[in-house]
Amino acid sequence: MQTATAPIEILLVEDNPADVRLTVEALRQSSVQSRLRVARDGQEAMRVLRAVDNPDPMPDLILLDLNLPKMDGREVLEAIKTDDMLRHIPVVVLTTSRAEADIFRSYRVGANAVITKPVDLDQFFASVHAIEQFWLSNARLLRPYS
Repeated sequence: MQTATAPIEILLVEDNPADVRLTVEALRQSSVQSRLRVARDGQEAMRVLRAVDNPDPMPDLILLDLNLPKMDGREVLEAIKTDDMLRHIPVVVLTTSRAEADIFRSYRVGANAVITKPVDLDQFFASVHAIEQFWLSNARLLRPYS
């Protein structure tokens, strides 16, 4: 759960600058203290997650787009969920894909939730707020590195 001294660490893996801005703004309105880091492609996300000398804390939650450059989000998800040091981190897939195959594969590999990104601004904010409400306010997050 959220503590006064330790903000919830979120890694957003998203290549679309507009979606990054919207997510930042939606989280800024949150009553839960969080710190957002952004990786713009799958390779960058894996570098952040596997960096041995990274002074930043490991993320408590990962928001992952599926359609990414350099390393596809599907590959990132699989790499996270097959890595003993990372698999405990909840991954919420945020995607424009409505393909049943993407949804099925995401859950089969270990996604904790799959959310189709709404096109409507208000619905996008509502989706991010729903993620925030559940994952940052209600769920108990494992923090093995604290």
